[in-house]
Amino acid sequence: MTIRLKGITWNHTRGYVPVVATAQRFMETHPNVEITWEKRSLQQFADEPIHKLAERYDLLIIDHPWAGFAYSKNILVNLTNYLSESYLADQAIHSVGKSHESYCFNGCQTALAVDAAAPIASYRPDLFEKEGRSLPQTWEDVLTLAKENKVAFAGIPINSLMDFYMLCVTQGEEPCLHDDYVVSEEMGLQVLEQLRELVSYCRKDILDWDPISVYEAMSTQNDIYYCPFAYGYSNYSRAGYANYLIKATDMVSIGSFGKLRSTIGGTGIAISNQCKQLKTAVDYVQYTASPEVQKTLLFESGGQPGHRAAWEDETVNERSLHFFKDTLEALDRSYLRPRYPNYFHFQDHAGDYIRDYNRFGGNPRQVLAKLNQLYRESKQGECR
Repeated sequence: MTIRLKGITWNHTRGYVPVVATAQRFMETHPNVEITWEKRSLQQFADEPIHKLAERYDLLIIDHPWAGFAYSKNILVNLTNYLSESYLADQAIHSVGKSHESYCFNGCQTALAVDAAAPIASYRPDLFEKEGRSLPQTWEDVLTLAKENKVAFAGIPINSLMDFYMLCVTQGEEPCLHDDYVVSEEMGLQVLEQLRELVSYCRKDILDWDPISVYEAMSTQNDIYYCPFAYGYSNYSRAGYANYLIKATDMVSIGSFGKLRSTIGGTGIAISNQCKQLKTAVDYVQYTASPEVQKTLLFESGGQPGHRAAWEDETVNERSLHFFKDTLEALDRSYLRPRYPNYFHFQDHAGDYIRDYNRFGGNPRQVLAKLNQLYRESKQGECR
């Protein structure tokens, strides 16, 4: 009898090809198993509720802020009950930043980190070398380069919110620690002004760009020299993937606060609680997240591993302009955003207010008031 599993992931080389590759190899070693993967857009990946997906799919590639919602609604298998202590300990010890922890909520391990990412800096080494330029080291350096119209970053709402988090936590105030406001008015006003000033020096279409848009533009055109922060994609640092190679690096420092602390992202592989072939699904998930597969098959298929062994592997780094070693410190210090059950009510809308302010200006106190109202609703409301 054939055991069939169906999975859903996101539509990019990094999101789709690696799980297809691991599924293919798993099926070759398990002839009675058939695993098929479908894909959805990056925006759908961020927006579509996982309880709807878990009704249709056995395997899900998820974003970690869903952990609280999944726990509260019993949507995903608690992998703690099915994987050995030694295996989970290895995953925790070799986590990239808080990637592994991000999928654990109230002791429920909703997923394994098979992909690690956070906003990092990147640049076109050929353009900097051609003009004898030095890389920006400080926030002021970024502003100076931006005034030459050579800087771009991802400005769509979700990324605008992540940038807001980044500047708050870097400058000494972690967001969402209180039940009635996101950050203090002093910090919020300062960060909104910092973001708006940077945006004012950049091309306006970045406010409609996600990280993929940034890297596609950087790797095909010659007018964007530098990106100060966007979720990293190691694909663009690999020969043959795009017209021009992009070099990844750590972010700049700001004031006396040191280097920017961005917000951890990446993806995890999870199993629906409605999966009928649980043992096989667990075996496949364990296989995909294993260090050997992470630093070989998954990486070689375009993936961005979640296991630290891959990030520190010499071969992996040699084939990606040292993307992983050069950005590992940035991921290790990255901020873990909230994951409470109704958090997505806040995340789905908060970035719109910040992006609109970056685009149109207005009264920043009104922006903060809207963010705080939305945040209070999410803390008090029912899970969606």
